[in-house]
Amino acid sequence: MEALYLSLSLSTAILEVTHGFAHRLNPLTFCSYDVDCEDIADARSDDGRAALGVTLTELACNWADNLRRGTTPSSHQVVRRLRADGYAGMLVPSFANGATVSDHNLVLWRYGPDLPYRVQVHDPSGRLPKNQLSWS
Repeated sequence: MEALYLSLSLSTAILEVTHGFAHRLNPLTFCSYDVDCEDIADARSDDGRAALGVTLTELACNWADNLRRGTTPSSHQVVRRLRADGYAGMLVPSFANGATVSDHNLVLWRYGPDLPYRVQVHDPSGRLPKNQLSWS
């Protein structure tokens, strides 16, 4: 299963999808999610990262460039280690251009429709598409 990246605020989500360049906003759909997950590592602070044995440099690596060059990004190595330690995800600072210390994301690598790792889209009015045919 691929990782799920959730921004903790709309302003952080916009920074993330535009990479800090608001003029580059492509068509997209913003959704809110109801998240009820256990075993989340908190790497938002120096103390939290120290307790986890994680550095800011590891988290801030240029993962896309690493993958292009055929090397494993340090952030992926962190995820493998934390996953082996029983964590389902991690709270991390945003590294998007223009992000401040209050911009954070939740990265989940263990999630689904059931507890203890439940993630469900918040769509009380039923407006989101139900399948791929809705997008055609």
